[in-house]
Amino acid sequence: MTIEAGLSPAKFCDPNLPVKKAKSSFSSAWIAAMFLFWSGLVFAAQPLMAQYLELYDFANAPGGSYPSLMAEGRDGNLYGVTAAGGTASKGLIFKIGPAGNLSTVYSFDGTHGSTPVGGLTLGPDGNLYGMAEQGGANGEGNIFKVTPAGVLTVLYDFKGSGDGGLPVSALIFGGDGYFYGTSYPGYAFKISPAGVFHVIAKIPGTSNGPLVRAANGSFYGVTEFGGTHSAGTIYRITGSTVTTIHSFAGPDGSYPVGGLVEASDGNLYGTTTAGGSSTGGLIYRITPSGAFSVVYDFDSVHTSAGYESYAGLVAGEDGNLYGVTIWGGLNGYGVIFEMTTGGVYSVLYSFDAPHGDGAYATPMQHTNGKIYGMTTRGGLDGKGVVYGYGRGLAPFVELVTNWGVVGNNVGVVGHGFAQASGVSFNGTPASFHVVSDSFLTAAVPSGETGFVTVNTASGAIISNRVFYVTPQVTGFSPTSGKAGDTITITGAGLIQASRITVGGASVLAYTVNSDSKLTFTVPASAVTGKIVVATPGGKAASADTFTVTP
Repeated sequence: MTIEAGLSPAKFCDPNLPVKKAKSSFSSAWIAAMFLFWSGLVFAAQPLMAQYLELYDFANAPGGSYPSLMAEGRDGNLYGVTAAGGTASKGLIFKIGPAGNLSTVYSFDGTHGSTPVGGLTLGPDGNLYGMAEQGGANGEGNIFKVTPAGVLTVLYDFKGSGDGGLPVSALIFGGDGYFYGTSYPGYAFKISPAGVFHVIAKIPGTSNGPLVRAANGSFYGVTEFGGTHSAGTIYRITGSTVTTIHSFAGPDGSYPVGGLVEASDGNLYGTTTAGGSSTGGLIYRITPSGAFSVVYDFDSVHTSAGYESYAGLVAGEDGNLYGVTIWGGLNGYGVIFEMTTGGVYSVLYSFDAPHGDGAYATPMQHTNGKIYGMTTRGGLDGKGVVYGYGRGLAPFVELVTNWGVVGNNVGVVGHGFAQASGVSFNGTPASFHVVSDSFLTAAVPSGETGFVTVNTASGAIISNRVFYVTPQVTGFSPTSGKAGDTITITGAGLIQASRITVGGASVLAYTVNSDSKLTFTVPASAVTGKIVVATPGGKAASADTFTVTP
């Protein structure tokens, strides 16, 4: 069934997830009559209902649990998982187009994992990466990759000791060639696309939501429990050092599940499932350094605005944040909401049981601008739905990774690439290769950290995230000198250099000669040590030590 004006009912072709025949028995007249009836009773304050589209109605198994992140593939389709269903009833991987038409990509069999929960992430090779919570060689779950055609490869089987197991979070691609994730009862790890696995550190508890790599290069995450008050934490990982930067106490929220997202203002935002002034949960902000504040307090007494958000937030291309709740709204089944980084909150849509409720899964934004997600309940069969919501947001291009060094190829997902005439990074032209109308690769041209723009026949399309060019220091000469001497640094990604230090002391005078060359004057405060160059894309330290002479 569709609720979006001008769209016909989606066709469903998955034999493993049949839709009851009653699905097609609703006539257009009946839908129109019921819409008028609902409009007069419960949807009077919901003018944007026509922008909600039910893409698929699950029948054999519940839809999205948390976080259940869907990923946009190179082909423009959405790829996701369900924790049950499939030929062995152990979960499946599906793909669905932006307008519907769902099909099964892979059915889990236990041997290759079962009960996938976290969702999928697009890798630089075009494959989808994810984790199964259970099954595998040791029964502790595994990490896998799957091709869009359905060929699944197990990359790593958790042992349950020393590496954790039973993973429920989604993976993220860190831009350094590794995927990052977490496992139970509290491990953070990284794994290469070839399956090289490393435990990074112990974290304060179990993370359900995915990690996020912030602009400062550190990773951030949340735990549902743990901390000073056993109500959950926010933690930061820098290298192998884990720091708890906030412990939830109740009034400031409790039991966060959905993870964090970095917004356009450079801060991190998340939700809690409980706590706040009326125990309905809240939306919070935390700076990369750990300054915490409540941005919006859900009201579980006056429920029209929704309450209890298990899902993480979406950083929209317009700079606003989007999310969902599992309860409240006009019908009591939760809402889709929008919030500015300043805390201005508005309800966009109230879920109702016939079209999906129980939006536990974290939604995502497709490059067409629409928001997509899954519900666990509701729909004609009560097993949840895949939905889309058209907010009128502009199309954008999505970067497979938003970190890299000069010369690296970066995957770009979007549309209208067949006639692309140019790609630029922060205005600097880049060489590019069009793979399809929805995917191209571009070589990082210089150290220009900024947004990526693709020029198409219909106009310029800009990335929804900044691309950070990681600086490199490959050498310097001479290797020693006194205050006042001139030193030359060589490397790449240096054109936006904002600070240079020698042994920790700041350089007062330097010249950016090119993207690969800097010259500076040794300051009087310099001490023997590494030379470090900072840019908007990060910091780079010399391999060798500079010696300060008298």
